[in-house]
Amino acid sequence: MILVTLGTQDQKFYRLLDALENSNIKDKIIVQAGGSSDYQSKKMEIFRFIDYKEMEKYIDDADLIITHGGTGSIIMPLQKGKKVIACARLEKYGEHINDHQKELVSVFAEEGYILEFNDGDDIDELIKKSKSFKPKKYVSNTENFIKNLKSIIDE
Repeated sequence: MILVTLGTQDQKFYRLLDALENSNIKDKIIVQAGGSSDYQSKKMEIFRFIDYKEMEKYIDDADLIITHGGTGSIIMPLQKGKKVIACARLEKYGEHINDHQKELVSVFAEEGYILEFNDGDDIDELIKKSKSFKPKKYVSNTENFIKNLKSIIDE
């Protein structure tokens, strides 16, 4: 099963959904599409929102996560050892208010955590590549960050 997460933004993200709809994917595809999405599909089961516990279960059950470039949408699957393909929402298509997701997705991809889907890429080829992709293990830096912040505050 492939889980697709598009976040909760008001902007539609049909560019990624179109790529999936026109792909050769035969797996079951579950999509969390966000509040403004009215996308119709013959091959994807689309929900506007999925509650947190159900989303966790879908992530656990998924063979692959395909997501927008939201930090939480990338990190949670990585923490669970999942393979992730991410596609940044872009301002030029009205998918977001700026291109910060492009920077985030590019860094995660360059560091070896995820695969990046860009305009012009073949989603079928990327999914095929994901089968042999060995993502770098994600280790949170939150504890160190909190410890350093506390020491700064204590000074």
